[in-house]
Amino acid sequence: MIGFHVIAKKKLLKVGYSAFDLAVIGTLLALAGLFYVYVYGQTIVSRHPEKLVMQESSIVLASDGTTLRKIPLPESGYRKTAKLEEMPKLLVDTFLAVEDRRFYLHQGLDYKGIGRALLNNTLQMRVSEGGSSITQQLARNLYLNREQTLLRKLNEASIALALEKRLSKRDILEMYLNQIYMGEGQYGVKAAAEHYFGITNLKDLDIMQIASLAAIPKGPSIYHPGDPDGFSVKRRGLVLSVMRQQGLITQKEMATALQQEYHPPATVKEKRIGASYIDAALEEAARVTGKSKEELQTGGYTIVTGLNTGAQQALEETFSNPDLFPPNGKDQQVEAAMAIIDHRTGEVVALTGGRNPAPGRLNRAVADARQPGSAFKPIIDYGPALESGMFTPESLLPDRKAAYGSYRPENLNGVYRGQVTMKTALQQSINAPAVWLLKQVGISKATAFAAKLGIELPKEDRNLSIALGGLHAGISPLKMAQAYNVFASGGVFREAHMVRLIKDSKGKVVYEYVPRQRQAISPATAERMTAMLRSVVYEGTGKKARLNRPVAGKTGTTQLDLPGVSRKANRDLWFVGYTSEWTAAVWMGFDRTDQNNYMTEGSGKAAALFAAVMRKAFKE
Repeated sequence: MIGFHVIAKKKLLKVGYSAFDLAVIGTLLALAGLFYVYVYGQTIVSRHPEKLVMQESSIVLASDGTTLRKIPLPESGYRKTAKLEEMPKLLVDTFLAVEDRRFYLHQGLDYKGIGRALLNNTLQMRVSEGGSSITQQLARNLYLNREQTLLRKLNEASIALALEKRLSKRDILEMYLNQIYMGEGQYGVKAAAEHYFGITNLKDLDIMQIASLAAIPKGPSIYHPGDPDGFSVKRRGLVLSVMRQQGLITQKEMATALQQEYHPPATVKEKRIGASYIDAALEEAARVTGKSKEELQTGGYTIVTGLNTGAQQALEETFSNPDLFPPNGKDQQVEAAMAIIDHRTGEVVALTGGRNPAPGRLNRAVADARQPGSAFKPIIDYGPALESGMFTPESLLPDRKAAYGSYRPENLNGVYRGQVTMKTALQQSINAPAVWLLKQVGISKATAFAAKLGIELPKEDRNLSIALGGLHAGISPLKMAQAYNVFASGGVFREAHMVRLIKDSKGKVVYEYVPRQRQAISPATAERMTAMLRSVVYEGTGKKARLNRPVAGKTGTTQLDLPGVSRKANRDLWFVGYTSEWTAAVWMGFDRTDQNNYMTEGSGKAAALFAAVMRKAFKE
């Protein structure tokens, strides 16, 4: 009997020691957990301060106020932010009633709410009250993913506690209402109100609309107002009952809201035009403000451009017609680019960098990569000659074979006339007189003239081959249009630009284009050049550019010149011209010209494309 008691006592002691060990281990684990919860959240929030700076989508507008693009946030959607003061009290109170009634009573974790949610889930009752506080939801959305694991919930709680120590309740609530995902790519209540109801002033929201917005966070994919399956209507009804229970609305107001039907806003859809233009405008905006493109796209800026929607639409519709382009090569499509400038203001009214423009694609309209050929002659040969005062359009120029050291230019068709007037030389695009003229004026003076038109040539281009448009690196359609713009505007240089105005998210103007102009060349030179360029269109190589209004312009062609390839093979086709309103430059060619990809048609094709675009833009 004594032995039995001894054995029992030893067993009890062993159990006691085990229990004690487990208690110690449990205590240590609990302390470790508490330490983890305290340290992890503080560390994460401290290491990522950028998470607390709310990104906001910027928008790009056309000259008439049309929204061209709402720029999506990286790996996200569209967000517009609003201060709490801009939100109606009923909206804020409703979100609190639905998502976190004890928001102002807890320090990040609502223990009663967590317990209540566990009980509700256990009993399989309705889940109108979530277990996560608003602070926890914000912590999850800012720093974590949606994995349903114990560690993720622990991290969420830890970050929520850290946020409560760093931010005020007001800041947390405001950030939550601007950060929360609201379905269909919309983030924040302001973006959602605009998207679902066409409302930009949040205080214009009615009770039904507020209830609809507060219904979304529980299930953004099924509870947004545009849901076709009716789940949103049931969820909205539940929210309205919560609003009534909490004394936010009356029974009559609830009944009225329950009877309302949702109707999508009758807003004009975003015009999906101007992809190349917008990319170029963002580059320009970054240059003039000193801000990065990422900052401009995610800082809630409003960027107003000079894009003319009618002209841009006409440009892109015309470029979609394959009949207006030369045949494609064996493995490439013939590409094209065009820029149109209002020479009265310098604003770029339309631009495309290709036949299939899309954000981020190669923008051929602004890339200095193509040889301008004879379209460069007014800029480097005839313009400088007129400006020198030594020559007039009637001056006789030699048209015969000549050698300038190792450089031996030839006329395209092998015909030489002995001598021709300057007007005829330009009109018929004869090479020999152009080179002779550059030699007489001098390369230094000619390049200085080009610089006045906005074209700075590098030292590699200080040779006579530039007389025929043979440039070391090439030039862009936008710069060609900019140069001809000076001829069109009586010799006045107005900088080609796309950005009119930039406002920050608070409406403060951070940049505004200030018109600047200078008399770059004499009015007489511009007038004489315009007269000669008109003769090119009506009597010379540019006949296909004619419109029902005066047009001045010049064609340009560069040959491929590869062994074993037809002498008629061309690399670049150009037309640069202007009316009394706009100046435009058109380029055609392959991105990579070779023996399998070249054009046999001439620059008349580019002139015809110019006419087709301008005719549609002017609605002739």
